Amino acid sequence: MRILIAPDKFKGCLTAQEVAKAIAMGVRDVLPRAEVEELPIADGGDGTAEVICNALGGKWVTCPAHDPIGRLIECRYGLIEREKLAVMEMSEAAGMRRLTESEYDPLRATTFGVGQMILDANRRGAEQIIIGLGGSATNDGGFGMARAFGYRFFDSEGIQLRRAVNKLKTLKQIDYPRNLTLPKIIGAVDVRNPLLGRHGATRVFGPQKGATPSDLVLLEKSLKRLAKVADRQIRRVKARTPGAGAAGGLGFGLMAFAGATLRPGFGVVCDATRLPTRIQTAEIVVTGEGRLDAQTLDGKAPAGVATIAHKLGKRTFAIVGEARDQAKVSELFDGVYQLRSARLSEEETLTNARELLRERAREMAGKWKS
Repeated sequence: MRILIAPDKFKGCLTAQEVAKAIAMGVRDVLPRAEVEELPIADGGDGTAEVICNALGGKWVTCPAHDPIGRLIECRYGLIEREKLAVMEMSEAAGMRRLTESEYDPLRATTFGVGQMILDANRRGAEQIIIGLGGSATNDGGFGMARAFGYRFFDSEGIQLRRAVNKLKTLKQIDYPRNLTLPKIIGAVDVRNPLLGRHGATRVFGPQKGATPSDLVLLEKSLKRLAKVADRQIRRVKARTPGAGAAGGLGFGLMAFAGATLRPGFGVVCDATRLPTRIQTAEIVVTGEGRLDAQTLDGKAPAGVATIAHKLGKRTFAIVGEARDQAKVSELFDGVYQLRSARLSEEETLTNARELLRERAREMAGKWKS
């Protein structure tokens, strides 16, 4: 029996690699002679760079960059030298994980460090960069990243705008940097939100980054002005493009200031890992994530794995932390196994996730055996 184990991370608990390993151990406990392949996956969120870098045999490099509030830190990204490819995540420099809750401040948080990472990869000879857009602490539309590239922003009085995002509401002029040459950049997105409006970056994601109701008004006005001036003076980019609102509008910023292309993150990972080929050679496919719910259907990795597997006629199972909206998502899978149970609290489930994964995998494999 050939089994492919291709899960996403359990966010805030286990990486995709750790999840795959735990499930594989459980399967091997019951089916020691089975041929088990571990293939961690991602969909553009946290863990995307690690999945692609490991799948392609890349190495990790570090560079100095600034965090969301301007502190100098060391950031890492993957480099696949034979492909002249760099893989990185914006959250490495500008993610929520870089801040304490008391430091959340989307009026001040910047993507400047993301620009520094891109420039570093450029200097190392990367001809293509894949950057995962997820977990951001920012809402600056790529303003900070563009400043790192050398773009300059001015208000109507000719005063240069340097940091505060809300100052962009007075933006009048953007100066293009001389001699800027960037690699081909692909932004891997796990959301389809536009830049502006009710479903845009600010209104949907701003509150979780610490934005107050008054902040939301200022940020929306600022990003609207940024989009208008950039569209007129730099590069024509539609603010309503799906994914433009990813990572606090960095999706828009990458398109406008770096000529980037946005792609669904799962598709990027799928290509890099040759997922369909690996599924084709398996008899059974196992995937999973921390929470299986209606959002899973909107481009998340387990749904992508199941869709490909079913097209290829493969039985597909999911092991998840918790399953909601089961009527909608369970039809994707031949079986769904949850770690969460009535006897365990959420905290207990998280603490014991590794062993619970192994237990559920044993239970699942036992049914295959019978």
